[in-house]
Amino acid sequence: MEMADKQDAPTAAVVVGPDGMVSGWSEGGRLLLGWTAEDTVGRPVTDLLVDPPPPGFPEGYGAGPDPTGFILLRHRDGSTVDAVVTAHPLLGPDERTLGHVVTIQRWGRRPVIADRAFEQSPFALGAYDPELRFLWINASSGRVIAHSEEQVLGKKYREVLPEFDRTLFPERDDKPYADALAEVARTGEPTRLITVFRPRGSDYANAWATSIWPVRDAKGRVRAIANWGFDMSAEYWARQRLLILNKASGGIGRTLDVIGTAQELAMTPVPGFVDLVSVDLFDEVLRGEEPPSGSPFGPGETIRLSRAAEHSTKVDADQAPGVTTPVTHAPGSVAARCMAAGRSTVELAAEPGQGGEWAFGPGLAADPAHWPPGNPVIDESIAADGLTGRITVPLRARGALLGVVAFSRVDRPEAFTADDLILAEELTAKAAVAIDNARRYSRERTTALTLQRTLLPQGLPNQEAVEVASRYLPGGTGTEVGGDWFDVIPLSGARVALVVGDVVGHGLHASASMGRLRTAVRTLADVDLPPDELLTHLDDLVLHLASDLQPTGHFQPTGESGATCLYTVYDPVSRHLTLASAGHPLPLVISQDGTRTPVPVHPGPPLGIGGLPFEATELELPEGSLLALYTDGLVESRERDVDQRTAELQRALNHSTASLETLCDTVMDAMLPPRRTDDAALLLVRTLALDPHHVADWDVEPDTAQVPRARKLAVDQVDAWGLEEAAFVTELVVSELVTNAIRYGEPPIRLRLIRDTSLICEVSDASNTTPHLRRARAFDEGGRGLLLVAQLTHGWGTRHTTNGKTIWCTQPLPQSERH
Repeated sequence: MEMADKQDAPTAAVVVGPDGMVSGWSEGGRLLLGWTAEDTVGRPVTDLLVDPPPPGFPEGYGAGPDPTGFILLRHRDGSTVDAVVTAHPLLGPDERTLGHVVTIQRWGRRPVIADRAFEQSPFALGAYDPELRFLWINASSGRVIAHSEEQVLGKKYREVLPEFDRTLFPERDDKPYADALAEVARTGEPTRLITVFRPRGSDYANAWATSIWPVRDAKGRVRAIANWGFDMSAEYWARQRLLILNKASGGIGRTLDVIGTAQELAMTPVPGFVDLVSVDLFDEVLRGEEPPSGSPFGPGETIRLSRAAEHSTKVDADQAPGVTTPVTHAPGSVAARCMAAGRSTVELAAEPGQGGEWAFGPGLAADPAHWPPGNPVIDESIAADGLTGRITVPLRARGALLGVVAFSRVDRPEAFTADDLILAEELTAKAAVAIDNARRYSRERTTALTLQRTLLPQGLPNQEAVEVASRYLPGGTGTEVGGDWFDVIPLSGARVALVVGDVVGHGLHASASMGRLRTAVRTLADVDLPPDELLTHLDDLVLHLASDLQPTGHFQPTGESGATCLYTVYDPVSRHLTLASAGHPLPLVISQDGTRTPVPVHPGPPLGIGGLPFEATELELPEGSLLALYTDGLVESRERDVDQRTAELQRALNHSTASLETLCDTVMDAMLPPRRTDDAALLLVRTLALDPHHVADWDVEPDTAQVPRARKLAVDQVDAWGLEEAAFVTELVVSELVTNAIRYGEPPIRLRLIRDTSLICEVSDASNTTPHLRRARAFDEGGRGLLLVAQLTHGWGTRHTTNGKTIWCTQPLPQSERH
């Protein structure tokens, strides 16, 4: 009986009687084993076996549900043949067994022991037809799917294992395993994947690395699908923890904001690790203050914190970003005990596993020896909150307690492991340092802002030369305070100095340096130095400050030195603007018709370079001109160059509005992005012109006989202005100042009166000598003039010009007499 396929190895058919003797032998037997019918018929079939026959052979091979077995047979030439033997009983009319028909087929080129290796492999192995019906599985695969081979043979994969027709984690976009099998059957292309599933009867999801490939016949047709897999749960979940930590490395601490960092901590482990995270902080931490020292609460005391962040898989349950809500933790609660002891606690709603064993998955830290003392705690009460487990970790950084964090699982059967506790503590430790850094930054930023706002003008002085409005905005959250400043300084002769500057660097050092420079500018302005000379003196000061910043001994350097400054002086009498720049952007000058007036001067070097001159220039401005003095933070941008941003600033300034305050807001909104990286200062100025009728001046001959004439001219002018009450003092100071100019000065001599918010009297001459107050002795005939002037007026001083000097004094006027 020939059963061999032309494309396959020959198949032998052997008839064995009830007595075990061979009674029939096929040609296939000769081709397969070399024995002829004459050699075998009448001999025991067991003579063909190399090893002792299996129990019941050949009857046992036909009695069970699987009549197939693997046997090593003798070839006539002395070699051995690995064979697949199938026994089929021969039945008589009375259902008695008359013998067996045994078919013998060579088992490829693989020895039988290899098949046993596959059967006993610790890896799960299986074969399926193209319709995904089970053809064969080994013992390991049976244990994984909780079915024996007999239970699944001939059944479809999706019917036996419907749980493999869906993914355990839909949010990960995993492909269901059954779909992967079907795709290989359809395409004939092998594939590899990691499958995460929860075995039947287990509370823990296992991860399997699997390969699926097509099995082809001699003609290349796909006749079956095979797969193998091994449990890599320990490696997989360790990798998932590393991925979460890697995500935390880039996701926690991105901003120097306490609440923002707490929110990052709450969002990082959801949903990959847990379903709900809450972060509670002390109010002192939220305010940027030092956290409570020592034990922040006594025994039996309710702990009051603020929930800085809460995030869960339920979107509608999230806490709004930036919003904090008060929370309390009762004495003896898990959170209170954790904060008091400084140790984490793991709570489980029920003891996991079956028969008292911990079902943490293969290879995981299931051994209780891995747990810290006192963990885990079985607390059925958390199930009332819908939780299956919770890890509570105290939030500590640099030895200080900042708050507490709770990691919770909701409706998940997986129990926390000791490795999960380590992950929760590592996440919390990283976030704690970031939160403490944000707190420290917030404290330093608040201190620097307070210092800077204290050093900036609290209110602009009253004067009649210009209208002014100003704005200062620090950089956005996450940037340190800079050293931008501005100032408006009234000068003699109804003039006003307009200043804007920027110190190099950020932080407290920049704010302190800004305060020094602003004080220095005010001091030098009081001396009435021209803008270029003032910047020269300021440059020297910065050089001295830089030398003071050099570290000596154990002191560390306090930061960079250097600054830019724009100093301008506007005279409402002549409508002249004199300015000089030390590396600072020049002002925008816009006339009332909206045209821009160019400023013909090049900015000099920044302050702190030394040895280079500063250039001053003078412009005559129409009344009502708009000046914009600003720092570079207003026009710098990563997307556009400075010229483009300056043009944008000019367009923003062209908005017609009667209020400089409103225009300030419009410009700041238009120019500054929501997330600023630098601070910005803006000083808007609208120039005014003093009424010519409020200015009177006369030339005075260098002869003491001209003093009475000068007195009379001054008194007549004061009377003409309706300031009769000021006539007496005016007459005295004019007499003294003109007399001094004639005696000690040089011609030409000029007397000028200005009616502004005060009555100003000026006497100019060509001498550069500066008068000084001195104490006159009892019998001295002179030396009392300037002392008298100082006593009778509100203030007096000297300013030097290119043509000599001017002595000035002011008298206050009643509010009703001011113009």
